[in-house]
Amino acid sequence: MGFEIDFLSVGEGERGGDAIAVRYGNLQGDRLGQVVLVIDGGTKQSGEKLVEHMKKYYSTDRVDLVISTHPDADHSSGLTVILEKMKVDLLWMHRPWEHAQEIKNEFKDGRIAGKGLKGNLKKALENAYELEKLATEKKIPIGEPFSDTATADKQLVILNPSEEFYENLLPHFRETPEPKEEFSIPAKVVTVVKEAINWIIEHWNHETLKDPEENETSAENNTSLIFLLQIDGKKKLFVGDAGVEAIANAIAKSQELGIDLKTADFIQVPHHGSKHNVGPSVLDAILGPKLSEKKHLKTAFVSVPKDGEPKHPSGKVINAFLRRGAKVFATKGSTKLHKSNDAPDRRWADAIPLSFYDKVAE
Repeated sequence: MGFEIDFLSVGEGERGGDAIAVRYGNLQGDRLGQVVLVIDGGTKQSGEKLVEHMKKYYSTDRVDLVISTHPDADHSSGLTVILEKMKVDLLWMHRPWEHAQEIKNEFKDGRIAGKGLKGNLKKALENAYELEKLATEKKIPIGEPFSDTATADKQLVILNPSEEFYENLLPHFRETPEPKEEFSIPAKVVTVVKEAINWIIEHWNHETLKDPEENETSAENNTSLIFLLQIDGKKKLFVGDAGVEAIANAIAKSQELGIDLKTADFIQVPHHGSKHNVGPSVLDAILGPKLSEKKHLKTAFVSVPKDGEPKHPSGKVINAFLRRGAKVFATKGSTKLHKSNDAPDRRWADAIPLSFYDKVAE
């Protein structure tokens, strides 16, 4: 069974996103023997590029499954273009407004009604709500992917979020009312960004990446769908913009299912390589411990905007992946392809992996 995984470039500067197309099956045969997925769509412009890409390289105008990992606009906005211009069999997305009744008692203001909260969430997450409305208009079935309610599927395994974890995060979504103290996330310390960047030296045996503090990742990002795609005995791990809490849940779920994530040969670097989303602890669990010498045991892709460094990606994060045997490729303005040997030859030049960073931003 062959596969193609394409990470399209999204954004410039510090503003990026994810736009991913996947095809697997008998890639030398007709469309009936293949499965096509879209995982996030970036911006509207990215959505247009995804449509063109799939028509050109996958020779199809139909998508079996569209996945919105979380409601942020840089991931969900472009998916409306997919729904408008492609035939879509199924949409997976979380619909926070449908959980309003379950969480309405978790706020300080006891007068909040489920109906009002539902409206607030729709307004705050208008890109995601637009996606739901469009799917409903086009009669595209919508499924909410949770790790504790998903049907057994040996090819696509949902690892995060569980419905309980998801609903615990909902009160902390932007523009929701103030939650009760027992549900409150401690306030983050905000510092003024300085123009000057402090650089520090790294070498192979000296890692400066630390485990992030609790709640460094937004509630929306921590609801990111984390799932494992298993194709012909190979495991591909997709994590969206998840942070350490969400990734830890995914690790626990994989252990419960008897899946060793360290056997995955492909992994998405979370949240465009931000140092606030991963640390040594979770990387040891999903990649394995640091190696004493440079080896390439697996492949990692990171969606980063053009000229996004040193924030996206963080040199500390890339070095941490390299130390654990991952060869890392970044979009940086161009599509990156991960494929099986029997995938059609596009005659593309081989992509150049990222090198070890001797200096990293503090």
